[in-house]
Amino acid sequence: MVAIVSTATKCGKCGPGYPSPLEAMKGPREELVYLPCIYRNTGIEAPDYLATVDVNPKSPQYSQVIHRLPMPNLKDELHHSGWNTCSSCFGDSTKSRTKLVLPSLISSRVYVVDVATEPRAPKLHKVIEPKEIHAKCDLGYLHTSHCLASGEVMISSLGDPKGNGKGGFVLLDGETFEVKGTWEQPGGAAPMGYDFWYQPRHNVMISTEWAAPNVLQDGFNPADVEAGLYGQRLHVWDWQRRERVQTLTMQDGLIPLEIRFLHNPAADQGFVGCALGSNIQRFYKNQGGTWSVEKVIQVPSKKVKGWILPEMPSLITDILLSLDDRFLYFSNWLHGDLRQYDISDPKRPRLVGQIFLGGSIVKGGPVQVLEDQELKCQPEPLVVKGKQVAGGPQMIQLSLDGTRLYVTTSLYSAWDKQFYPDLIREGSVMLQVDVDTVRGGLKLNPNFLVDFGKEPLGPALAHELRYPGGDCSSDIWL
Repeated sequence: MVAIVSTATKCGKCGPGYPSPLEAMKGPREELVYLPCIYRNTGIEAPDYLATVDVNPKSPQYSQVIHRLPMPNLKDELHHSGWNTCSSCFGDSTKSRTKLVLPSLISSRVYVVDVATEPRAPKLHKVIEPKEIHAKCDLGYLHTSHCLASGEVMISSLGDPKGNGKGGFVLLDGETFEVKGTWEQPGGAAPMGYDFWYQPRHNVMISTEWAAPNVLQDGFNPADVEAGLYGQRLHVWDWQRRERVQTLTMQDGLIPLEIRFLHNPAADQGFVGCALGSNIQRFYKNQGGTWSVEKVIQVPSKKVKGWILPEMPSLITDILLSLDDRFLYFSNWLHGDLRQYDISDPKRPRLVGQIFLGGSIVKGGPVQVLEDQELKCQPEPLVVKGKQVAGGPQMIQLSLDGTRLYVTTSLYSAWDKQFYPDLIREGSVMLQVDVDTVRGGLKLNPNFLVDFGKEPLGPALAHELRYPGGDCSSDIWL
């Protein structure tokens, strides 16, 4: 692989992305962001759509939605997205990053969007109907999409077509987008699924668990946690043999959602955010050659009044690693803060930046904090350009150079409706935070706000963020 990359670089004919994470940091500044906007559970009978946002400060349309691509169906619940190809194919000059793959969390449809012909006005390229995925894979409720070095696209599932838990993986041809079947061996799916990340140099892929679709899709019921219906395990897979070889049950690790290996392709460790456990766990290859996991950050719950439970977890919902593996970022969707940790020593992350961007414990809201191990008083509500922000920080994306974070505030429509009814009425927002990469520190950019409450068809719920050239949660290096 190294020889191919160096030759490709010299001759000027390279595949998509960058030869290494550190080279990616030198890439051009982002000018566009693509993000799915959801109308399911909002009371608005309109299809979800892909929004294109101008994030170039020199543009007259800076901080505005410049294009909307509606899907041809209602109530899909667009959620995450991935590429037809990425830096894992950098050495293949026949490949180019031209299509955004949008799996639907609820309908199980997959939309393939052409973003290359006109990057500022994407268009629909192909629709893969649920019945094809059901028939060929016996999977549904699709989540994470990653591009593979083989040229294929791999999408994780939360369940089977009936909504029972089933953590399998759909394989698509990266050129034709035909459904090829499952990645895993027949009968080899995990009991639950959600996110995944692979690291070929260690012949490993690790996947996470949310819950069975039938458990989570209509809202959160605390009794389901007591009944053991929410995930608490990591599944370790042999990358070449495509089978599960180890299951790690995490202490306090309820609802492990987003998982990230360090970007360095030689690294044998990474982090997972446990939402309900409100902690970050580090997974690593141990001396025996198998995998272990340990808790390295714990966000304490707050004792509260006026909420659905007497203790409020922070609910860590998204995590990111900077491309140089120096900083870990995560969002506490309920508490309302975004955090930056120095992970120079991955065993001992050090908090170096924190900012409150809304959340459930703001002053003047319905929740009163009775006991707080971290704060002396409840944070002020966030007002940007005259708009009070509903919800809390949720999906995050980092600029390639690590100096800007983009943030959206919607988690999943049914849970938004339950935990932040204002989000349904007001719509979500997209914010931008400046990052100090020398000393650490986070500062809101007061000139940037995309208010999805003012969309033409009514308030929408905007979710995951993608740049046209790839980013630190879409690209994997070999």
